[in-house]
Amino acid sequence: MLIGLCGGICAGKHAIAEYLIREHGFQLLALENKDSAQISDDPEDKARLQTCGPRHELKPKNQLRFDSIDVFLDFVTKRWTERWVTTDIWDCTVLEKLLLRPFFLLVSVDAPLGLRWQRFSRRCRQHQLEPPSLEKFLLWSDRHLYDKDIGQAYLTDRAAVRLFNPSSSLNELYAALEVLDLRNEERLRPTWDHYFMQLASLAAQRSNCMKRRVGCVIVRDRRVISTGYNGTPRNITNCNEGGCPRCNRGEGGGAGLSTCLCIHAEENALLEAGRERIREGAILYCDTCPCLTCTVKIAQVGISEVVYSKGYNMDKESAAILNAAGVNLRQLSLPPNGLTCL
Repeated sequence: MLIGLCGGICAGKHAIAEYLIREHGFQLLALENKDSAQISDDPEDKARLQTCGPRHELKPKNQLRFDSIDVFLDFVTKRWTERWVTTDIWDCTVLEKLLLRPFFLLVSVDAPLGLRWQRFSRRCRQHQLEPPSLEKFLLWSDRHLYDKDIGQAYLTDRAAVRLFNPSSSLNELYAALEVLDLRNEERLRPTWDHYFMQLASLAAQRSNCMKRRVGCVIVRDRRVISTGYNGTPRNITNCNEGGCPRCNRGEGGGAGLSTCLCIHAEENALLEAGRERIREGAILYCDTCPCLTCTVKIAQVGISEVVYSKGYNMDKESAAILNAAGVNLRQLSLPPNGLTCL
């Protein structure tokens, strides 16, 4: 496993790397940056050098350094079962090569600007340097994050795990990291449940229904049989173009269903698959719990299990029907894509 840490100046990248090294046996890998651009154009300002982080504090005796990303990757690929960490992700070219490897986890770290300035000022004083003003640090931070050549924001947007580090206490940070468990290798690859639920959520993005977007995937033996999303039938004007008067009137949930022209995501997936392809053992993944109309159809075609993400306004009624029909129903909550506050 290789964890790559990226983020703003003094966001906490090196503190997290130190934690992983000390507490969980990770080893630090360093990648040289021969084309580094400084965040300050003033060559006399020695404080600007500290924006690269307290590298002297991250130099264990067995630290390994590499001159190129290709050599770096060749080394880690042959030892991917070991635990590695790096804070040296310099640009999108380096990141693109790292993201191709299944053992790589990109983690971004952020923190409030004022707190990052305080941390940076403390670091400067430790090196007997005059800290920059908050205004100057803000300019440095903006360049470090958003400059078209060195901007870290272009990297952090690709992170699989996004952390927000608002604490000034290292003990609090380490306690939060212990709960978060970054070393869990399940983060490298989604489980089957998460994989299929993500496919259902992706299908929902094609929905044109004015009421809500819903996606569905039917699976048997871990193979996708069919997908579906809600919207008006084929050759009928799309719902978002006025094709379904009921949805476009904005009526409340459950009202006027008899006049609704939209086919539900589950119905579309069932129609696409057909009873002959579904058979016993098929699982239906849907990002919303099925309504009663879809529930009776699910029971009729022989679906063995329904897995949903969000609740609807008739979950209990749907659950009762599925239970009577011998269909297992369970809710699956996907991990949030937003920031995790440490």
